[in-house]
Amino acid sequence: MGEQMGRIRYLVAAVAVGTLLVGCGERVGSGPAAPGSQAIASTAVGTPQVDPIALIGSWTLADVDDATGDILRLASGTDDGLLLFGRCGVQMGTWRADVNGLFVADITGNTVSENARGCGSGAEVVADPWLRRAAAFRVEGDSRVLLDGQGVRVARLLPGARPTPGPNLLPEMAEPPKVTDEVRRALAPATALPEALTPARRDTLLGRWVPADARWFRSKGPYVELRDDGEWRGSDGCNGQGGRWVAGPGGALLATAGVSTLIGCDNVSVGTWLSSASRAGLDGQVLVLFDAAGKETGRLRRDR
Repeated sequence: MGEQMGRIRYLVAAVAVGTLLVGCGERVGSGPAAPGSQAIASTAVGTPQVDPIALIGSWTLADVDDATGDILRLASGTDDGLLLFGRCGVQMGTWRADVNGLFVADITGNTVSENARGCGSGAEVVADPWLRRAAAFRVEGDSRVLLDGQGVRVARLLPGARPTPGPNLLPEMAEPPKVTDEVRRALAPATALPEALTPARRDTLLGRWVPADARWFRSKGPYVELRDDGEWRGSDGCNGQGGRWVAGPGGALLATAGVSTLIGCDNVSVGTWLSSASRAGLDGQVLVLFDAAGKETGRLRRDR
């Protein structure tokens, strides 16, 4: 396993990215999401209690600008849970989904095909705009549908795809992903918030937050900023962090985390608090984050 992971790290150029990345609409969307476009995600999210395990598989993309025919492989994992096989090579990233129909994804690295034209160098990650807009999903027969925050269809996922790994990925990374007991536990419904807390809504989550006991100056301290376009940015006190986020009913909160710089310091990993959270509730003015098992991951207060 150590040799395989070393090979992946050697062959896949992991780079930081600035940005990436529910309802009933059937229009095929195009172009970037408008500010506030995920507002519907907090109140009307796809089909209630849809099993996110239904997303695991290798899917051929349809009804999506400039990416029809590409293959999206979704497996349960951290660094390679999402693989996007396209004309320019393979993009690698992470994704999260829940029973409310929420979906969020982030690209963290890529390989570039040597024969592809107009694809840039291996040190660049070209974020597909359709993936950046995806905020929810639903199941339609054998296919899956990704939607933006207004319920507009972003892409249809058709089953049975067989990607080709090429020379830069291990062959097993192109095999159909398996649903194990561990995967089922990882995607199980999150524990409800404690009754004493008020479920956080998307509009109450927007803005800049710092650790509840923070005593740092604003310019240097750890923080997370949840932005209206579905992006979050932050710092642990020395290292820049970021990813994508989406919120839903009952305090549901899902976030991904991209790669980070690795400056050593006495830091506070607020990005990990966020990316490991499944629920968010307010204890007065304090935002409390919980993982899927109901364990508290961190407390934040609004930065004034």
